[in-house]
Amino acid sequence: MSTELIEPTTAAMALMVVKTLLLVVGSIITYFAFKAYRRTRQPALGYLTSGFAIVTLGFVLAGMVHEVFNVDLTLGILVESLLVLLGFSIIAYSLYVQ
Repeated sequence: MSTELIEPTTAAMALMVVKTLLLVVGSIITYFAFKAYRRTRQPALGYLTSGFAIVTLGFVLAGMVHEVFNVDLTLGILVESLLVLLGFSIIAYSLYVQ
């Protein structure tokens, strides 16, 4: 295993691919949770849907904020972390709602 650093362009491309996959998979999970909510009208599934949507948004937003709005990467990661924390909190709450 080499200890050489990956070229920034290669690392940036890999990051874009991974973020795109996170967006696709997160959107699919959110869609299925929404379908379940729509079918049953259970509030817990509504919260679950919202939580997954916010987590997915958080995963994708950090790089987008950095690239599109020219914001410092640290601030972008902070925004991502806060959205993921909020989403996971809503998901946890959805497990206790009746």
